[in-house]
Amino acid sequence: MISSKLMRIISLSLVFLICSNFTVYAQPYPEIKSPSAILIDAGTGTVLYEKNPHQRMEPASITKIMTLLIALEAIEQGKVTLTDKVKISERAWKTGGSQVFLGPGEEQTLETLLKSITIASANDASVAVAEYIGGSVEGFVKLMNEKAKSLGMKNTNFTNPHGLPDPNNYTTAYDIALMSRELVKYPKFFEWSTVWVDYLEHTDKKREPTMLANTNKLLGKYEGLDGIKTGFHARAGYCFVGTAKRGNLRLISVVLNSPSSNDRFEDTKKLLDYGFGKYDSIQVVTKNSVLAKLPVEKGLKKQADVIASDDLNILVEKGKEKTINTKLELPEKITAPVPAGQKVGKLIAEQDGKVVGEVELIISEGIDKAGLFYIFRRLLGEWLNF
Repeated sequence: MISSKLMRIISLSLVFLICSNFTVYAQPYPEIKSPSAILIDAGTGTVLYEKNPHQRMEPASITKIMTLLIALEAIEQGKVTLTDKVKISERAWKTGGSQVFLGPGEEQTLETLLKSITIASANDASVAVAEYIGGSVEGFVKLMNEKAKSLGMKNTNFTNPHGLPDPNNYTTAYDIALMSRELVKYPKFFEWSTVWVDYLEHTDKKREPTMLANTNKLLGKYEGLDGIKTGFHARAGYCFVGTAKRGNLRLISVVLNSPSSNDRFEDTKKLLDYGFGKYDSIQVVTKNSVLAKLPVEKGLKKQADVIASDDLNILVEKGKEKTINTKLELPEKITAPVPAGQKVGKLIAEQDGKVVGEVELIISEGIDKAGLFYIFRRLLGEWLNF
């Protein structure tokens, strides 16, 4: 028979083992050196970690995220194209700091300039893009601030398109996360941000090609990492906005005013490790997938396909993936005519009785109203078959 003393020892040992195992597998909250930081899920915008996220700071070249966003948005809207030729002004040529040595009067495509900004953090290319899209640097800065306001960036003010020192050019980790979340929606950006080395051919033939070396030193060294932007000057310190994707989960991290270049990258890895270790993203539905068929009254078709208007991904803690439930909210029927894309309901995702996501449901293709003769003929056919 086991003595009571031995039983107590065994019990305490089991408790110790359980607690030890819990400690090993629990995801520790990261401790970082950067005075201001944030980690978000790009899909939902959920904040997963924050440290002084609303503290205003100079962002240095992190400013260029907004410059790229404005440019890509203008391309999407058809205002400019990637193949447009941009003439380099004397103002762009004279811009200091990091540059790709564009010459006055030289012409480069808009894509080459955007690539130079993304890979090599080129200030001269930033001014050239600003002048081309905004009409002037000042006009472009106005666009930057209007966009910031529309995104809810309440603690941000831009005074230039490149981030050279200016106490009135400021933002916060939280606001940077907001604009970065918009930038990662553009696949074209990642074609540039994942390039290690490239070369810019000067069209005026006065200089040798300029090497474009990526300033993002985590490329190829951290699984899934494919962007976004570094920044540095004396007042801003070392800054970095990183993004990585694993499976359906894309994370965005921001660290500002790090004490060294190495610290900004180490802090980024800690934040991303924390996010990927604790969370996952479940794809509930994909855009254009057929989810139901609705009866159509007085239409040339009896039924209409109901599809999802967009992807729906839900952020969940690991181990809780099966707690997500979905339901459809749809009418019993619709009446023709029905245009393609008409909203007819929504898909709702719930977790523990709370709504955690939803997506609008639309009709996949238009259905015209049937004439009386067509309706009579169809009814007669149904009666004869009966």
